[in-house]
Amino acid sequence: MTEALFRSEPYLREAPARVVTHTPEGGIVVDRSIFYPTGGGQPGDSGRLDWADGSVVIATAVKGENGAVVLVPAAEGALPPVGAEVVQHLDWDRRYRHMRVHTALHLLSVVIPLPVTGGQIGEEKGRLDFDMPEPPEDVEALEQALNALIARDLPVTEGWITDEELSANPGLVKTMSVKPPMGQGRVRLVRIGEGANQVDLQPCGGTHVARTGEIGRVRLGKIEKKGRQNRRVSLLLDS
Repeated sequence: MTEALFRSEPYLREAPARVVTHTPEGGIVVDRSIFYPTGGGQPGDSGRLDWADGSVVIATAVKGENGAVVLVPAAEGALPPVGAEVVQHLDWDRRYRHMRVHTALHLLSVVIPLPVTGGQIGEEKGRLDFDMPEPPEDVEALEQALNALIARDLPVTEGWITDEELSANPGLVKTMSVKPPMGQGRVRLVRIGEGANQVDLQPCGGTHVARTGEIGRVRLGKIEKKGRQNRRVSLLLDS
């Protein structure tokens, strides 16, 4: 299993690691990773690996077997040998925008308190699909409410509960199409706000900003009808 530095220290921009193995497809498995692997609607991170005799550009990261994180080179070429000490360099600007968008989508699910049927995170924008038979009457009011939550600069923290506790509290799960990963004994919860100021609590394995104020202002895009009851709501970062 790869140590998930992207989860425990999401603001790390570079870190050492050791190459554990190569995959048959030419991927690189390291013992500890600052690269987030694709999952939960969030793209895998990109960046670079350096070692004593070379360097390789990493196009993305994906999940491998038994909790491994596989770094995928952007092109064929020399790979760091198994056992080599490497330095990971994250494409920080891209990752940080993913963190801002991802946290903003959590808040979007607060101002639109409906079941979520899908979602996607990008560098400039993100979207959530909702079980929403009728379109909202006042999109501008939703945008104002979302930006008001962001401006409160609420702390974003994490905690853990057991699989059994999550099963006993199904209301924590907002997504209808993607269930939180269970089977390892515990599930990570992302909390926005604290105490009486808590506004959101839901299972999530992605990366987020430390405070909502880091998101900055956002704009809501068009609301598209996707099927009989589903509607897609997009949000865009202002800068």
